[in-house]
Amino acid sequence: MSFAEIVSALNGVIWSPVLVYLCLGVGLYFSLRTRFMQVRGFGHMLHLMFKGKASEAGVSSFQALAMSLSGRVGTGNIAGVATAITFGGPGAVFWMWVVAFLGASTAYVESTLAQIYKEKDDQGLYRGGPAYYIEKCMGQKWYAWIFAVATVIATGLLLPGVQANSIASGLENAWGIDTRVTAAIIVILLGFIIFGGVKRIAKFAEIVVPFMALAYILVALVIVLLNITQLPAMVALIFRSAFGLEAAFGAVLGLAVEWGVKRGVYSNEAGQGTGPHPAAAAEVQHPAQQGFVQAFSIYVDTLLVCSATAFMLLSTGMYNVTGPDGAALYGGLPGVETGPRYTQAAVESVMPGFGAPFVALALFFFAFTTIVAYYYMAETNIAYINRKVHRPWLSFVLKLGIMAAVTYGAVRSATVAWDLGDMGVGLMAWLNIIAIIIIQKPALLALNDYERQKKAGLAPAFDPEKLGIRNAHFWVERLRADREARRQGE
Repeated sequence: MSFAEIVSALNGVIWSPVLVYLCLGVGLYFSLRTRFMQVRGFGHMLHLMFKGKASEAGVSSFQALAMSLSGRVGTGNIAGVATAITFGGPGAVFWMWVVAFLGASTAYVESTLAQIYKEKDDQGLYRGGPAYYIEKCMGQKWYAWIFAVATVIATGLLLPGVQANSIASGLENAWGIDTRVTAAIIVILLGFIIFGGVKRIAKFAEIVVPFMALAYILVALVIVLLNITQLPAMVALIFRSAFGLEAAFGAVLGLAVEWGVKRGVYSNEAGQGTGPHPAAAAEVQHPAQQGFVQAFSIYVDTLLVCSATAFMLLSTGMYNVTGPDGAALYGGLPGVETGPRYTQAAVESVMPGFGAPFVALALFFFAFTTIVAYYYMAETNIAYINRKVHRPWLSFVLKLGIMAAVTYGAVRSATVAWDLGDMGVGLMAWLNIIAIIIIQKPALLALNDYERQKKAGLAPAFDPEKLGIRNAHFWVERLRADREARRQGE
């Protein structure tokens, strides 16, 4: 049995239908428990996004959002959407929207938990994430360690290769650049940033991600407008295919749900446990504030960037659909492997000479910032492990490991790279979703507390002891310090 076959078999076990429906079910459950905060709080999300300021210990709310988006907006938004359509048909796009809408509430819960249970590391910087809230809220250190190790493996070794592979494929298609040359370029740039620390990562993400996302969406808008007559039929096709009403794609009805959810979670990462890491690094006055901001990042990722890709592909007809038996159900690009080349062909069909280079450039920035974000997440879990074992060299090993993973992914086949990436996403999602179902209460208490204070016209402040939340040591100490400062000022 080859390595590729082993990886594919393991991936099939991890991404069983159980995980697909668990992601949807948990999103619906948290939407109900938070009274659809992703709808009620939409305007407030926009307000909070630009409100917070960075400090010596933490980044601003916007920087944390940008760091989070740099992890969410990546190859999943370009190559991932193409893959979902290839194996799930146009209906997969609808299920990506569903998992994004429901997943926004999941993102709120996990990110608020990360803020509640964050702490300062040896350098005085904020650290937090699932490993931290699993230990402090659930009280299961062994489970927290399993998540930390799984995250280091997933974000440090399994996931970066997918991003590197798509970058290499896009550049090769646009300019004929050898994949080995691309691997070397990525490794050099990555080394410069990851050896510069968390602050450099935040600054880099803050500048690059919003600019490229906006440029990408504008190009998609131009293409859709140029094909505006196709828009009604395209939207109808998405909805009909999602529910098996399109005869041509009836064979992939079940796969539409599976691939829509799988690629939706891969892209927006709601429930996966990656978003809480940058969320914990934000400087805010109340944990719920960053929960709202992180919920908004799901909308940006899927409802804007993923939809932009889907509309470009479907409006131009530049995609393929393959049935469960491998037979072609639709062939807009015969012989072209699923991935970034679909999107490049879509833009090329409307803007000859511009499409392939532009998509390659967008993919480079999207995927590269995602690799950087993955390093930050892996490093945060190394910091968690080092609280007990004190092995500073682990961070150096991680740096070497992620650069090796990028090199391997850039030159390997797309199938192997995607299967490894899916394994990483699925493994983290299983561990994190189970945890947040068990320990959801503090996040819900924080939401009610925050909205109550806002309604009363108060500047929201977080007092975990008053709410009966234990082990939120950072916030207890901050409240004590604030009271002492006020006392001395009187």
